[in-house]
Amino acid sequence: MFGYVTICEPELKIKDFKAYKACYCGLCKSLKEYYGSLGQLTLTYDMTFVILLLTSLYETELKQSMHRCKVHPVKKQTMLQNEFSEYAADMNILLSYYHLKDDWQDEKKLSGLLGCAAFRKKAQKLAEKYPRQSRAIRRELKRLEQYEKEDRQEIDLTAGCTGRLMEELLVYRKDMWEEPLRKIGFFLGKFIYIMDAYEDLEKDLKDGNYNPLKALHEQPDYEERCAQILNMMMAECSAAFERLPCLKGADILRNILYAGVWNRYNKIRKERQNTKAGSGRNEHASDGGAHHAS
Repeated sequence: MFGYVTICEPELKIKDFKAYKACYCGLCKSLKEYYGSLGQLTLTYDMTFVILLLTSLYETELKQSMHRCKVHPVKKQTMLQNEFSEYAADMNILLSYYHLKDDWQDEKKLSGLLGCAAFRKKAQKLAEKYPRQSRAIRRELKRLEQYEKEDRQEIDLTAGCTGRLMEELLVYRKDMWEEPLRKIGFFLGKFIYIMDAYEDLEKDLKDGNYNPLKALHEQPDYEERCAQILNMMMAECSAAFERLPCLKGADILRNILYAGVWNRYNKIRKERQNTKAGSGRNEHASDGGAHHAS
């Protein structure tokens, strides 16, 4: 997970921001309870969205508690937890384990080896507890790895791996809500993957690493095409969400889906536009100086 699925704080009511933060802190507490301090290192905003969505859909109560933590050692923080906090923590560990395992097998990263060793026994138990989700994570990460080795530039193909992975995580149980949950997960997962590729493109081009947007980047309308693709993903995701009978916490969920997911995109676009404008001014000044000298 990448941390793209978060709130747009300026547009959120104070009470809703407090509830969101309490769910995030509750997830952190669940990770600590079940997986120790190492588990807390896998904490992401993305899984907080999963907790809020499933809690709202299934109208499940959140238990409130007050605790201090390493980040807030003095003042006790409000924490909200329920069965979906545990589920999100479990999924975080499964995702982290298979990702670290791939890092070790593919690139021989020491962090991957150490992470695998730390989470192996827990992940094996989770694979038995959640066979469907575990199979999907392994299958789609393996498929994505193959596409990357082949340097595939079909963005829909590669993003589909993350989409199918995410849709399995959102289906907590197979019931009447499975179809819209799968659609939310599928298009949100694709959005996350494309956003990650969009953010990393310049670094990947510089380092010679794989990026599914390399071919598209050579087109003159690259920025417009990226914006169009990302908007299409979130339009489909949001349309599926609106089919769910979510009432409690719906304002937070809509804030995330309609505004929060664009935080990083807007920041990246602004930085790139400023860099481009700056380099343009420098070129103009340089041309002007040369002309004056002549």
